Amino acid sequence: MSEQTFSIGDRVRIVTLPPYVKTAEPMPMLRPPNVVQLGEEGVVVDRRPGGWGVRFAKGLFLLDEQYLESVH
Repeated sequence: MSEQTFSIGDRVRIVTLPPYVKTAEPMPMLRPPNVVQLGEEGVVVDRRPGGWGVRFAKGLFLLDEQYLESVH
């Protein structure tokens, strides 16, 4: 499987829902995966050790590349 690389400001889409999502807040929390929707689009805001910080309608979440694809 090829490794995707995103840049800050890229639009991305959720292609697979993770078992849980982690908020990218100063005090991170694990949330159920239904806080984001399959196919929902967001914007990459930063890269962190645990994945990519992506801003969606319901907040900023930390997601691994395997759950995301670039929106062209």
